[in-house]
Amino acid sequence: MDIVTLAILFAVIVVFGFKAFTVVPQQEAYVVERLGRFHAVLNPGLNFLIPFLDRVAYKHLLKEIPLDVPSQVCITRDNTQLTVDGIIYFQVTDAKLASYGSSNYITAITQLAQTTLRSVIGRMELDKTFEERDDINRTVVASLDEAAVSWGVKVLRYEIKDLVPPQEILRAMQAQITAEREKRARIAQSEGLKIEQINLASGEREAEIKKSEGEAQAAVNASQGEKVARINRAQGEAEALKLVAQASADAIRLVADAINQPGGNEAVNLKVAEQYVDAFAKLAKEGNTLIMPANVADIGSLVSAGMSIIKGQQGKTPAA
Repeated sequence: MDIVTLAILFAVIVVFGFKAFTVVPQQEAYVVERLGRFHAVLNPGLNFLIPFLDRVAYKHLLKEIPLDVPSQVCITRDNTQLTVDGIIYFQVTDAKLASYGSSNYITAITQLAQTTLRSVIGRMELDKTFEERDDINRTVVASLDEAAVSWGVKVLRYEIKDLVPPQEILRAMQAQITAEREKRARIAQSEGLKIEQINLASGEREAEIKKSEGEAQAAVNASQGEKVARINRAQGEAEALKLVAQASADAIRLVADAINQPGGNEAVNLKVAEQYVDAFAKLAKEGNTLIMPANVADIGSLVSAGMSIIKGQQGKTPAA
């Protein structure tokens, strides 16, 4: 065997070796065809192929793949145009179906997402499209997932990135939002003023109640104080009268005792005579006219008459 033959044999062995063994990376799947027909799906790791009979026809990534959906114009139920774009997250679950179920499953998913989105938005009014974005996303995912089963693809999520109405609609919406905020501000201000007025009225009412209660209590205290003062004055006057009466009684008693003493009658006669003379002296000073008794010169008889009255009273007192 010459050198040329050995070289050719070595080259054939090398080529055969490269064709016979293939390494599949993690999270990937290779679809192998044998003589043009589907043969197997190679799992990650080292795999053996028959050179010139087997070939790797398709390679699929099994990771979750984000797919941008181009923006499109959708018309709402109230005939408003919206420019909508989104993003789809999907994953290849069956490499064989992904290879033979559709000529291009990425294009199929994109087109189906756009048509489904136009259909969903067409059943809604403009305001609802902003409020029910989550419902729109769930509807699109359900529709895509149902159709993608035959393509070996699992649609995981769909998210709307932008909803852009025309500029006229944006200005009208902005004006509406501004008016609504001004309305809320006026309502809040009026509520604050209402609460303020209520608080002021309540405060004034409480102040009037407290003032009237204080005045009533003061009147009660004043009446009680006046009553106590009158009682005290009455008691004082009664006590004074009692003391005056007691003093008069004591004086009379002392006079009576003095009269009963030796020489008492003579002292009484002298006192009566002095008072009689003083009385006539005062009458002479106070007026121009003076009425004199018939026996004015007989002062002794007058004194004797007075003493007889005193003695008569003294004689009646023991009998009583």
